[in-house]
Amino acid sequence: MTDSRPIGVFDSGVGGLTVLRALKAALPTESTVYLGDTARVPYGTRSAQTVITYAVNNARTLVKHGDIKALVVACNTVSAVAIEALRDAVSMPVIGVIEPGAEAALQALSVLHSVHPSSMPSSPSITVLGTQGTVRSGAYARVLALRGHAQPTAAIACPLLVPLAEEGWTTGDVPALVIDRYLQALPADVGVVILGCTHYPLLKDVIAQRLAIHRPGAMVVDGAAATAAATAALLQEHGLCSPAGATPIHRLLVTDAPQQMAALAPAFLGETVDPSSIELVDVIFDAS
Repeated sequence: MTDSRPIGVFDSGVGGLTVLRALKAALPTESTVYLGDTARVPYGTRSAQTVITYAVNNARTLVKHGDIKALVVACNTVSAVAIEALRDAVSMPVIGVIEPGAEAALQALSVLHSVHPSSMPSSPSITVLGTQGTVRSGAYARVLALRGHAQPTAAIACPLLVPLAEEGWTTGDVPALVIDRYLQALPADVGVVILGCTHYPLLKDVIAQRLAIHRPGAMVVDGAAATAAATAALLQEHGLCSPAGATPIHRLLVTDAPQQMAALAPAFLGETVDPSSIELVDVIFDAS
């Protein structure tokens, strides 16, 4: 059984393009429709109820414009507070980035002692770097606890990392100084740091470099690849994979400022995008 319809992907803005990039690499025959809600970005400082309302409206917009077969929530803030609301709102499989990211962190912990047996604490913990909304939700801690992680999970809000990524300040002294300031709050026993925002992969190298100074041996986990792998498994489970040899079609939708997405696409998506190919759409808004 196959299904040639596209996968729907949405984020509050351009950060989710890092997840789209991983999806395209892992699922080369799958079509996608990506929606960046650039008219209402950022979500990380919004209340949970506002995020839920925006998320459900984005899902409805993708259903209308994309005829999608599955929904990938490429936003940590939305994944943290709105996944269940989205699953109630649409009649298709929905996957976020929290659960795959948490699973990737646990896998990293399982190999940590074999990689750095002498430099790590006996029971290393996990810390999440994220937006204020993701940190406030406690979502990663809940998911990790449900999967048997006994150590407390710390979370550090890093609001300055998003503008650094969007400005292209991903190397050099400025991001290093900012990241050093945030990493001062790391627990002494940290073994794995989760990049809990889709902008942060652009700063992964400098985060890893500074982490090696603050907590030698600790590992950095980016959940984008794990989300792509989980999406592949979900499609297989539901009989929704595209036909073998299919030629994919990829669409980009925004609710504002298509030129900005085009400008940031090389860094976030890893490819150049013609601004005229980005579709400007109105979100289907329903406050209920």
